Amino acid sequence: METLKPLLEEHPFLRDLSAEHLDLVVGCAKNVRFDPGKYLFREGQEANEFFIIRDGHVAVEIHSATKGPVIIQTVGAGEILGWSWLIPPYQWHFDARAVEVTRAIALDGKCLRGKCEKDYHLGYELMKRFSHIIEERLAATRLQLLDLYGNGI
Repeated sequence: METLKPLLEEHPFLRDLSAEHLDLVVGCAKNVRFDPGKYLFREGQEANEFFIIRDGHVAVEIHSATKGPVIIQTVGAGEILGWSWLIPPYQWHFDARAVEVTRAIALDGKCLRGKCEKDYHLGYELMKRFSHIIEERLAATRLQLLDLYGNGI
């Protein structure tokens, strides 16, 4: 049986994670595939996974009462999608839809939360890594707002 360990240990998000911690993460991972138009998750659903996108693109959308779905971000190969599994009440705040055939590694958030509760060092390592992603996404959102509203912010 082939393991996802080589793919995960090479990914920048998990690079330099201790071998012991990497083994714990690998135990929560599986390959997934989404056809164009299929949702990885929907707003309001329970958030129990995050994804490392291997190839393809995913549109992160918010629903507008007047415009319908509005794409706020597109995530592609090598990127991480989803951090709501980390923050109670563990619900998605957006929709994520495959724009094209998308292959990813899904990491089970419930599995990881349990492992992080038992091993605080693993939890701290993952929080540091997700904090960096969250900061990058917030900065990108700020730039989008500046584009949208100009100097009025």
